[in-house]
Amino acid sequence: QVQLVESGGGLVQPGGSLRLSCAASGFTFSRYTMSWYRQAPGKERELVAVIATAGGITNYADSVKGRFTISRDNAKNTVYLQMNALKPEDTAVYYCKARSGMDYWGKGTLVTVSS
Repeated sequence: QVQLVESGGGLVQPGGSLRLSCAASGFTFSRYTMSWYRQAPGKERELVAVIATAGGITNYADSVKGRFTISRDNAKNTVYLQMNALKPEDTAVYYCKARSGMDYWGKGTLVTVSS
């Protein structure tokens, strides 16, 4: 019933850009804080960005500050992550998460930054 489906991952060159999308269904999207996490091979999953229910408040990891932008469209039940000036260290599986009383996770989309 509850689903979060990430898309938009792929292979990009250093310095390139990519936009990830996460389509939500099965719950009242506008009531949930949304976030993006990432996990590189052999590394712990880390928080990348968070956006409040109405989209007015955002927070970012220091490593992506100034390069990534999280946004949401409640009418479309979708959260986005715009990634610019990508670095090889950004290579990871990116996951979206919906948070309220209970957390929901997507299955992830792979982003590879390499020349």
